[in-house]
Amino acid sequence: MEGERELVSIMPKVKTNRVKYPEGWELIEPTIHELQAKMREAENDPHDGKRKCETLWPIFKIAHQQSRYIFDLYHRRKEISKELYEFCLDQGYADRNLIAKWKKPGYERLCCLRCMQPRDHNYQTTCVCRVPKHLREEKVIECVHCGCGGCASGD
Repeated sequence: MEGERELVSIMPKVKTNRVKYPEGWELIEPTIHELQAKMREAENDPHDGKRKCETLWPIFKIAHQQSRYIFDLYHRRKEISKELYEFCLDQGYADRNLIAKWKKPGYERLCCLRCMQPRDHNYQTTCVCRVPKHLREEKVIECVHCGCGGCASGD
């Protein structure tokens, strides 16, 4: 018996990575899990016959959808607490940088951060999807980075 006590005191404690979910998590959990399942499906989809850039479009779309869902719940509908909102951002359920841009005027409908970075485009400008529809030469466009059809705030 005494030998067992010594053995127990020598063994290290097991650490668990249990996350404490804030109040209100059960309201958004089904939607979050559904979007994560869609994301896994999009990641595992075969990309035969698609251009290299087209393979990432569904992933960008679902990431945008998930971030927009959390953004709308907190900022527009005010249905979740600040604690739950911060938890979602910290756990990676939403893109903190994209949401920060949505709060600024002119970026309310931004599809992804790559579309506004000049270094990723020809002539150091923004993406074609950021151009308002009435200023475009071509009426139907598709962003090379994320497949967006137009995310200018004036549309």
